[in-house]
Amino acid sequence: MSASPLGLLRSVRLGPLTLCQACGAFNDNLIKNAMVVFALFTLGQGGAGLSALAGALFIAPYLLLSATAGQLADCYVKSHVILVTKVAELGLMLLAGVAFLTASVPGLLLVLFGLGVQSAMFGPVKYGVLPELLPSDELVAGNGVIEAGTFVAIVAGTVVGGSLALLESGPALVSALGLAIAVVGVLAARWIPERPPADPHLTVGLKPVRETAHLVRQAVAHPTIRSSILGISWFWLIGATLMTEFPVLARDTMGASGSVLTVFLTVFALGVGTGSIGAARLLHGQVSARYVPLAGLVISIFLWDFASAAHAASAAGLRDAAALVTHWAGGRILLDLFVLACAGGLFSVPQYALMQDAAPVDRRSRTIAANNVVNALFMVLGAAITAALAGVGLDAPSVLQAAASPISWWRSALRASGCRGCSARSPDALGGSRSRQLEIASRASPRVRGPNPPMITTTIAMAAAMKANTAITPPRPRNMAIARPDSAADNRLQA
Repeated sequence: MSASPLGLLRSVRLGPLTLCQACGAFNDNLIKNAMVVFALFTLGQGGAGLSALAGALFIAPYLLLSATAGQLADCYVKSHVILVTKVAELGLMLLAGVAFLTASVPGLLLVLFGLGVQSAMFGPVKYGVLPELLPSDELVAGNGVIEAGTFVAIVAGTVVGGSLALLESGPALVSALGLAIAVVGVLAARWIPERPPADPHLTVGLKPVRETAHLVRQAVAHPTIRSSILGISWFWLIGATLMTEFPVLARDTMGASGSVLTVFLTVFALGVGTGSIGAARLLHGQVSARYVPLAGLVISIFLWDFASAAHAASAAGLRDAAALVTHWAGGRILLDLFVLACAGGLFSVPQYALMQDAAPVDRRSRTIAANNVVNALFMVLGAAITAALAGVGLDAPSVLQAAASPISWWRSALRASGCRGCSARSPDALGGSRSRQLEIASRASPRVRGPNPPMITTTIAMAAAMKANTAITPPRPRNMAIARPDSAADNRLQA
């Protein structure tokens, strides 16, 4: 019987790691948002370009250093690597305090880049250590707890950072809070159980670009891992697009105050957290993608209706949080947002567990690193597409409706539907090498077939149709057969 998510959170196996991750996510967004608000409203510097630069400085290390981070996590004791990254975060918070108190925007940008480096180094080890701390039947619950804590911390850091930065003593308060949270993260890291290194004889490469390309090629060669990486990346693309469009939607479409944006962020975080925890309860500890198709379809439908409801509510006078939560039109908006966020948690968490379960033990952190690289690429791609659509005149609801392209999600759902309760980890009793065990497991159950990247051409076509107020009928998705477990030849052919 697998432990409940709450029981795991109270245990030493998961509680300290979850607290470490939440502290890091909170501080990242606390400093980033506080810096932008402080520069814009207190110092009168920067603008949209400063916000874009801050985002680029934070995401660049994921592309450049994830491969090195994965190698270090596989080569050394993971709990020691986590502790080193949290101590580095503590030093960065001290530097952030100096930069805030001296009103140095370049100093804050340098700290933000340092936080990006620290997060990139922490990413592979935090997900790579989970299967070492939890058995297979607790892996989905563990990922759900981590995901829920991450999104709550992201929103809390964003809201608190922006609010404190507007106060007269804001820089000092942000500095003190960031330092206190970093200390909590270091203390939590000391409680994470030690496990032997996965590959102590691994040589860490010194050419990050080549190592990154090699890492991604190796990861995507495995069908289950490739499907999971693409599905998770698509989830982060949609999530990043939503987070980008929330301020524009609240201010320009609805003509609302900042309190409406805070409500949007809060409901979104609570929804993702609920869906992430709910995934463990629905799957009862089984590492499976059976609910991914349904979750993808729900995201598509409710994202489309969320954008439509926000556009329609512009005439309802929902100018603040009180009006939003008491008016029926606001209730529709919040219900759409909560449901699509719940579906996002149900969509992503099982795919994290599948990827971890399928990855070879001695390469697990490097597999997570490859996932982080592709996630970052998708988020950059999403930002570019969003900017392009806005450049041709589409408003925020139209951009979100383009992102909710039903054909994209429907095809993702079909490609993910190849697994009905399968797990990439086979019992130890099978014997032989791990690769052999995985091969036997893949023949014993249908192969996971996961989401494809978003269909860019369909999205652009739908956007153009919406701009011209014309109808567009998406093409019918191809029928996709599910591989029969009794035929290895058919499996290879369909793969």
